[in-house]
Amino acid sequence: MITLVIGTNRPGSNSAKVAAEIEGLYREKSVELTVLDLAKMPPEIFHPTAYSEKPPAFAPFAEGILHATGIVWVTPEYNGGIPGVAKYFIDMLQFPESLVGIPACFVGVSAGMWGALRPIEHLESIFKYRFSLIYPHRVYIPDIRGALDENGKLNDPAIRGRLEKQAAGFIDFVRKNKGS
Repeated sequence: MITLVIGTNRPGSNSAKVAAEIEGLYREKSVELTVLDLAKMPPEIFHPTAYSEKPPAFAPFAEGILHATGIVWVTPEYNGGIPGVAKYFIDMLQFPESLVGIPACFVGVSAGMWGALRPIEHLESIFKYRFSLIYPHRVYIPDIRGALDENGKLNDPAIRGRLEKQAAGFIDFVRKNKGS
């Protein structure tokens, strides 16, 4: 099972719109996929006591990572980095078993011209620290406002092509590294 993470808790985010497109690509390839939307994390996870005792409502989020054979992470760029909620989410996962040996790939969206290059580099450094297996084909989507139509769908066939290529390669990468 591949887990797709929407790496922001901003309601109606462009990351969620891109993630919906990615979800469709994996479903077209008949890949079992779970979506974790950080906008749906339980509010009690943000209480200081959550560090020592995770609230039961967080369990589906933790299990979505623990049971994943691969992780596709969609991140926006906020002030040159990942959203704080994304780092917090990673911090709340069981250490070290949550990410060890798990293949991971990344898609970045930004209003700027670099397509969330810095946030993806940041995530990769965190995932490498946690001993994940990094799939090297990243997809950067710059000028996200121009890349989505009025219905929130990607309007650039080149971007969709890069996402399709990433999905096909990542599925193979996961199979080779996790045997599923």
